[in-house]
Amino acid sequence: MKRFFSQTICGFLLLFYFSNHSAAQQPAFWNEIQAFRKQDSITPPPEHPVLFVGSSSFRIWKDLEDDFRSYDVINRGFGGSTFPDLIRYADQVIIPYHPKQIFIYCGDIDLAASDTVTATMVAQRFQQLFDMIRKQLPKVPIVFVSIKPSPSRAQLMPKMEDANQQIKKFLARNRLTHFVDVYHKMLDESGQPRKELFLEDQLHMNKSGYSIWKKTIKHYLIK
Repeated sequence: MKRFFSQTICGFLLLFYFSNHSAAQQPAFWNEIQAFRKQDSITPPPEHPVLFVGSSSFRIWKDLEDDFRSYDVINRGFGGSTFPDLIRYADQVIIPYHPKQIFIYCGDIDLAASDTVTATMVAQRFQQLFDMIRKQLPKVPIVFVSIKPSPSRAQLMPKMEDANQQIKKFLARNRLTHFVDVYHKMLDESGQPRKELFLEDQLHMNKSGYSIWKKTIKHYLIK
């Protein structure tokens, strides 16, 4: 009997260990991606939507789908994602939706993650994602929303501007693309980020910041 209970306890401990070990092995934002899949199974997304994908600047834009409700928009911003994250999950949060247009926002977290990340590296990561999308969705317009300047990351602004320019030049060489410049619309007369556009963390935008994005992006949306 003691042996039976001992084996049972060991079994439960092993099961607990492997379940937690397996969860620990999941890549970043895996749970959020699974939540998207579950959401899609409950409420199927519109056919050929305008897809917004990227980091938290899209994720916390709670009014995005209402702001552009006449365009069949779907928001798939997740976590504090970087370009490698978008590349990792492209086959789950981009390709399956067969969107008629794709808006991408990413890059500032790449730069903030490490001093070793350069503007050129960010631009190359974007190009890798772009090529992945183009290979599977060759006729879908791709729009990049410029990396935004935030007060809490003002020290990264030279890199942000450089990355934005490299991505803009790359897109200019490719068809069915647009570069949306929100960067300069968020600067004051002295060229510094406008603090009134941000929440207390001086990183994420408030309604005033998103109002600028809404007005700017709307010019590029496909009806």
